[in-house]
Amino acid sequence: MRDLFTSLRKPASLKKPLLGAALGAVFGLLAVGQAAEAANPLELNFWLSGPKYDGRVASCESALGTITSQFHEKESTYWNSALEITAYGRIHETAFRPWQTDNIPRRYCSGDVMLSDGKLRTVHYSIIEDGGFAGYDQGLEWCVTGLDRNWAYNPACKAARP
Repeated sequence: MRDLFTSLRKPASLKKPLLGAALGAVFGLLAVGQAAEAANPLELNFWLSGPKYDGRVASCESALGTITSQFHEKESTYWNSALEITAYGRIHETAFRPWQTDNIPRRYCSGDVMLSDGKLRTVHYSIIEDGGFAGYDQGLEWCVTGLDRNWAYNPACKAARP
């Protein structure tokens, strides 16, 4: 066993040629591999048509039911709170597609919410075309000012506005 290990040791003068031969063999094997080819017509655009944003985004009022249920779920599940949204007021659109036309269409809205504790707060939200789960249906991002407890849209729900 000792002879095997001592026989693997080579003098320093043989290390450079062996290293060069090993690298040459590796590069030679890589050069023999098959060259990359362009996609054929079936592979070219098969189910890869890309997004077609038409700007069909629901009105501001259509998201209020979803905000109410998601707010109650978030407060009761994560913050052990009994707060609920009891009423909405002054709902209005603040922006529609505020950036370039090739961005994902969003409708930004704001309004007042009355909570079950009797306090009036502001809600900011955006309705996003194809922003739902896996790009299916419309998505919704919202923030109630003063109740962004995990600071996702801090400060004062600024990140939920355009």
